Amino acid sequence: QGQDQEWVTIGFNNPRPSKDDWIGVFSPANFSDSICPSENQWVEAPLLCTAPIKFQYANYTTADYAKTGKGSLRLQIINQRSDISFALFSGGLSNPKLITRSNSITFANPKAPVYPRLAQGKSWDEMTVTWTSGYSTKEATPFVEWGIQGQIQILSPAGTLTFSRDTMCGPPARTVGWRDPGFIHTSFFKDLWPNLKYTYRIGHRLFNGQIVWGRQNSFKAPPYPGEDSLQRVVIFGDLGKAEIDGSNEYNDFERGSINTTYQLVKDLKNIDMVMHIGDICYASGYLSQWDQFTAQVEPIASTVPYMVASGNHERDWPGSGSFYGTLDSGGECGVPAQNMFYVPAENREQFWYLTDYGMFRFCVANTELDWRPGTEQYKFIEHCLSSVDRQKQPWLIFLAHRVLGYSSATFYGAEGTTEEPMGRESLQLLWQKYRVDIAMYGHVHGYERTCPVYENVCVAKGSDRYSGAFTATTHVVVGGGGASLAEYTAERARWSHAQDLDYGFAKLTAFNHTTLLMEYKRSRDGSVRDSFTVSRDYRDVLACGVDNCAATTMAS
Repeated sequence: QGQDQEWVTIGFNNPRPSKDDWIGVFSPANFSDSICPSENQWVEAPLLCTAPIKFQYANYTTADYAKTGKGSLRLQIINQRSDISFALFSGGLSNPKLITRSNSITFANPKAPVYPRLAQGKSWDEMTVTWTSGYSTKEATPFVEWGIQGQIQILSPAGTLTFSRDTMCGPPARTVGWRDPGFIHTSFFKDLWPNLKYTYRIGHRLFNGQIVWGRQNSFKAPPYPGEDSLQRVVIFGDLGKAEIDGSNEYNDFERGSINTTYQLVKDLKNIDMVMHIGDICYASGYLSQWDQFTAQVEPIASTVPYMVASGNHERDWPGSGSFYGTLDSGGECGVPAQNMFYVPAENREQFWYLTDYGMFRFCVANTELDWRPGTEQYKFIEHCLSSVDRQKQPWLIFLAHRVLGYSSATFYGAEGTTEEPMGRESLQLLWQKYRVDIAMYGHVHGYERTCPVYENVCVAKGSDRYSGAFTATTHVVVGGGGASLAEYTAERARWSHAQDLDYGFAKLTAFNHTTLLMEYKRSRDGSVRDSFTVSRDYRDVLACGVDNCAATTMAS
C-alpha cells in the first residue's frame, strides 16, 4: 500500500530438521548460495557469495522445530529498491547448505523515495534534506516541495549522487558485502525564517509527467545565531543498528541502539538537533546495512537535523589516506558515509566542519585524518574555535569520534595511555586558549566525565555546578549509543569525575546566554544519571585563566 517497511510471516518445513537450520533474507531475490572464503576479519559467517541482508535461526520462535520440522518467523522488511526472497539453510552459519528458497515479494514501488534525513546547511538559515531512491536522473527528476506550514509551498531541485563497487577500497565492501546503494538525492531549504515550522515532501517527477511522492514531514527552522531561546542538542557516538524482529546481521554487536533510538523518538518534541559523532551504522563493508540504519533513524532524522561525524568504522583502511591503517571500515574507506549523509563541510572527503545553532558553536573534527599542528585540519580547528563571537554564542563545543582528551577505557590503559596518542598534546592549547566549554567524544562505548582539566591536572574540582570565569575544558565520553560496552581500568584517574558502564546519550540545553545544562541519560529508561550546569556571564568568558590570555604591558 505504498509504505516503506512491513512485517511478513514466513512459514517453512523441513523433513530433516536440525537446531542449526536458519532462514536468510536476500535482496535482490536471485542470490548465489556458493561459498566465498573469508578475506579478512570483517568477512563473517555465513560465508555466502551473496550476503543475506539478515538471518535468523529456524527455531527462534518455534521451540519444537527440531522435532516437527515445521516453523514460522515474523520478520520486518524495508524497501531497499529490489525484490526480496527467503531461504532455508542447514549446516549452521559456518557450513551453510541451501535446502529451499521462497518465491519473491516486492514493495509496490521498490524505487520510491525513502528515509529522508535533515542536516544543517552551510549558513544558519539553510537546511538540507537527503534521501535514497531507485530513480536515476535518466528516469526522473528529483525535487522537494516545501514551505512554511499552512502557506504556499515551493519546489526546489535536488542533486543526485551514487557510488560504485570500484570506489570501495577492499573486502567485504568490494566483494560479498557490496550492494547497489541506489541514488542519493540532496536538496536545500534556503532563506529560512527563524524558528518557523516548515513542511516538506520529497518527490520524483517521471518523464511521463507522473509524480512519485514520499511522505510529508515537518521541521522547525534554526534560531538566529546568538538568539536567546531554549535550545536542546543531543550528542552520542557509536549507535549502530539492530533488527527489532530479533534477526542477526553481520558484525551484530549494536543491540543497544534500539533503546537509544526509542528514547530519542519518545522525546523528539524536546530535541532541536542530534549530533552523532562517528561509528554511524557499523556496516563495515556490508552495504545493505546503510539502508537499514537510515530506516531506523528516519523518525528522528526526518524531523530534526541529524549531523554525523566520521569514525574508524566509516573511514579507516590501509593505504587509503586515513590516519589509522586499520581494516575497521570493511573496505568502505569513507565513501558511503560521505554520500549517505550531508555535512556542511567545504570538502566532504575531509568531513570536518563547523555548525552554529543559536547560542551554540560546534566544531566537529575528523579523528580519522591527521589533526596535528601544521595540518589542514589543525588550521580548521583553530579557525572554528577562534572565529566564534562569544557574546552571541557563548557555548563552544568541540566534537570528535576518537578520544582526543581523556578516557579510562581498558584498551587505552593496555596501551599505557588515556587518550589517542598525540590527541590532547596537539590540541589542548587551542581548547584552553579559546575557552572550549565541553569536548565530547565517542569510540569508547560508555560514559565518562572529567573535572575541568588541563595538562592532566584538575584546574577545578569536578562538580554538578560551575560558575564564574572559565577554568578549563570538561571532557565527556559519550560513546554508549548502542555498540557493545567497553570496560574501565580498575584504577581511577584523578581527573575522572563520573563514569557509567551502560548505554546512553548526552543532552545539552542552553537556557540562555548564561546557563547551560549537560545531562547524561541512560537509554534503557531515559533516566538522568549524571548532569552539571555552567553559569557564566560574558565578562566571565573574557576573563583570563591558565594559558588563555596574551601577556599585557604598561605601554600606553
